Amino acid sequence: MHRFYAPTLDPGDETVLLPRAEGEHLTRVLRLAAGDTVAVFDGRGHEFVARVVSAVRRDVRVQIVSAVEAVPESAVALTLAQAVLKGDKMDDVIRDAVMLGAFAIQPIVTKRSETTVAALMRGARLERWRRVALASAKQSRRAVLPEIRMPLTLETALGEPAAALRLMLVEPGAAASPEHLSALPRATLPADAAVFVGPEGGWTAEECAAAQTHGVRMFTLGPRTLRADAVAIAAISVLQFLWGES
Repeated sequence: MHRFYAPTLDPGDETVLLPRAEGEHLTRVLRLAAGDTVAVFDGRGHEFVARVVSAVRRDVRVQIVSAVEAVPESAVALTLAQAVLKGDKMDDVIRDAVMLGAFAIQPIVTKRSETTVAALMRGARLERWRRVALASAKQSRRAVLPEIRMPLTLETALGEPAAALRLMLVEPGAAASPEHLSALPRATLPADAAVFVGPEGGWTAEECAAAQTHGVRMFTLGPRTLRADAVAIAAISVLQFLWGES
């Protein structure tokens, strides 16, 4: 069944108007029409079976038929603080992190990032990343749409309110003397967590020191050096295994 995002949906509504982009996808791409059955979700954990009652170009209204049980969310609200990567690699990381259940994604700019916060905002990258996140949530059947936050510098991100557990992934043999990720205790789940993943070229020694000053623990995934766009996915998968979610 095709799924559509309806952010204005209230569980008590009888009908809801889809966003124009979703309506256009329903009518022009999928060629659905009045009478067809679809699924709609509000991005806040609610999902429903619905029936298309009117569909004229991008103006589509659906009638709520019944509630369905949404796919469970992760027990630990995990924020991925990902250094902005080159080209389309950031799109891939966001797509896969959403698919794996990340609660939020915080793009960060580091000393080795080849961009600035201002350049990211001028280039409408945030809007693109949010579209990628929505497409991934729809594909993975999540009823919660993860927040893609405004880009921040690493310094600013470290000063934000801290999660119960904050980790930074570093290369094997880093001077920060990292722990292995498997050393995290399995029995106790943190209320929330944030994992910092660096750019191509990794973190500088000064960035690692600054993170440790803010209480961030240093970890490695093992003896091999992974591509920057692979680290986040490997880390989320390992953490979910340790927390009994895979």
